[in-house]
Order: sequence, then C-alpha cells, then structure tokens
Amino acid sequence: METIDVLIVEDDENIRLLYQDALTGADLKVHTAATATEGIEHALNHHPRVILMDIMLPDKSGHEAVAEIRKDDWGKKAKIIFLTNRTDAENIATAIEQGSEEYIIKAHTKINDISTLVRLSMNT
Repeated sequence: METIDVLIVEDDENIRLLYQDALTGADLKVHTAATATEGIEHALNHHPRVILMDIMLPDKSGHEAVAEIRKDDWGKKAKIIFLTNRTDAENIATAIEQGSEEYIIKAHTKINDISTLVRLSMNT
C-alpha cells in the first residue's frame, strides 16, 4: 500500500492545487480528491496520516464523508482537519463532535501555515 502523508479533499481545482503544491513543497506526499466519495475511497484504501477535508463538496458534505470514514476501524482514529470557509457555529460544532484535529478557515489562514498545522497534527 502506498504511503500518503496527506489527503486533500477539495472540489475547487485551483485551491486543491495550491494546497497540494504547498504541502509537496514541504516534503509531504500528497494525494487529492475532488469529491467526498473519491476522498472516502482514497482514505480507506491508503490510510493517510492526515486528511484535509472541505465541507462543501459536490456529492456530499465533508461531514458526511468524515462520518463514513469514522465507521472504519482505521478511520475511527484518522487525523482529520477541516479546511473550509464555513464559519457558522453548526459546522464548527459538528467538526468538534467528529473529533477533528483542527478547523481551519481558508480565508484566514496563510498557505504556508497549512503545512505547519499538518505537521503538528502528524506528530500528535
């Protein structure tokens, strides 16, 4: 099985490539998915060390994807960081209930800070 440090689940291609470039530049092995379904499949097949999960995805929400990942034995302990622009209390509360490592607001976070937060999550 291929070792993946980070799985980015993000439907916006430009944002996905931006984060992929930043994390690859930080010497991390990165895989990407454009839909929740694709992200779930990659997560359960490759067991990345950290998953960056958007909430607004075309096929199902990031919360639904995380709920599916959490049903798996490996997924129960998977390190998941929500990476979104949703700032409402309901989404933040759901992320906390789902055991996320972090809840990052894209618009408020520098690209270079993402690699730092991912590395910190990998070490906890």
